[in-house]
Amino acid sequence: MNENIKILVVDDEVNSTKLLKKVLARKGYAVDESNDSSEAQLMIKENTYNIVISDLQMPKLSGLDLLKTKPADCIFIMITGYGSVNSAVESMKLGAYDYINKPFNLEEFIIKVDKAAEKINLTNQLRNLRTMVEENYSFSSIVGKSKKMQVVFEFIKNVSKTNVNVLVEGPSGTGKELVSRAIHYNSPRKNGPFVAINCSAIPENLLESEMFGHIRGAFTGAVETQKGVFEQANGGTLLLDEIAEMPFSLQAKLLRVLETWEIKALGSDKVKRVDIRLISATNQNLKEMIKQKKFREDLYYRITTVTLTLPSLNERKDDIPLLVDYYLKKLGDKLNRTLSITPEAINILMKYDWKGNVRELENILERAVITSENDKLNVNEFKFLQISENAEENPFSSLDNVGLKEIERLYIKKILEENNWNKLKVAQILGIDRKTLYKKIKEYGFE
Repeated sequence: MNENIKILVVDDEVNSTKLLKKVLARKGYAVDESNDSSEAQLMIKENTYNIVISDLQMPKLSGLDLLKTKPADCIFIMITGYGSVNSAVESMKLGAYDYINKPFNLEEFIIKVDKAAEKINLTNQLRNLRTMVEENYSFSSIVGKSKKMQVVFEFIKNVSKTNVNVLVEGPSGTGKELVSRAIHYNSPRKNGPFVAINCSAIPENLLESEMFGHIRGAFTGAVETQKGVFEQANGGTLLLDEIAEMPFSLQAKLLRVLETWEIKALGSDKVKRVDIRLISATNQNLKEMIKQKKFREDLYYRITTVTLTLPSLNERKDDIPLLVDYYLKKLGDKLNRTLSITPEAINILMKYDWKGNVRELENILERAVITSENDKLNVNEFKFLQISENAEENPFSSLDNVGLKEIERLYIKKILEENNWNKLKVAQILGIDRKTLYKKIKEYGFE
């Protein structure tokens, strides 16, 4: 990776720059040299150097003058004679990374340059990783152009600016964790941790410890102190996935934490304050669970400052071509193949009943790609799908001569029936307020 590191060596002594350039070039570094400090200043301004190695005492401009010229992400190493060590130390206080003495100890010189290069490479890797994470969990990773997905995008955009507790509802496979991550990475907390815990995947007797932590000896098997997810997420976002599966006894303890934002590890008397944004997710009807005394009503109102209901894939089938294109591109990059799909195969996918939602679509596409030698998927690759002969056709395909009012009536009725007449959810899907929905229900005589 040394060839990616660009170095400028500055010294008014020609022999010094030639020697250092030769040594650095042998290590694979890209090296420029200058014996004129004024020229070097222009070179620093006009080029992107990762490392500048400069003599301290030079005619015209000193090494300290060049140090003040360098960009913030450029590493500066000062060359100094033995009589100028104090000046070199002073330069480090002003932002120099290190200094080297004349006459040169070339082994020591290379070690210091290699360490500087290692720091640059690590910084670049971290920057690239953060960029990749932010891209993966930005809006670009949530695919859809349907009206229902536009509601989701608008919700993420608005709620990300706030610090309120969020409940994300939706069937399995609709992307609840993806949306939760998008909220985090588009919020002021994006530089803090994002921690997710699945409440259904951890045994009941261990869930409290996983959430709030424990100290050594708190219970049998607690051989060392462990932070809980609330403490791990401090300064960031915590996702409690499948919160409906949380034991009723633990819900009261969670409620208290949400009231005070204070936690106490198992076996400890020490109280710690936490600063987190809480997102909860569920595929169940929490209001129905409240009626059945399986979920605390007071906790429900604590976690649902705002609620987002994600549509199933069957509710947004017009997004399927876009989703297919996205996942085939992703699979193609992974398998080094250029993948595509025929319109006939897309039609098969449009007719399929997606009980597993987007996750199922991704899995089915991966199965089709892996089991086929064709880079262009056709209907033969999807013969394993069970498509009902009575698969629902587009309900609006034969409405060419029908007025807009009738289309609106049929569409609202369809959405109401698909969502069991949950008016709050239907209004959200339609992108209108509940008052307008009630007027439409009355206007069309649905009730």
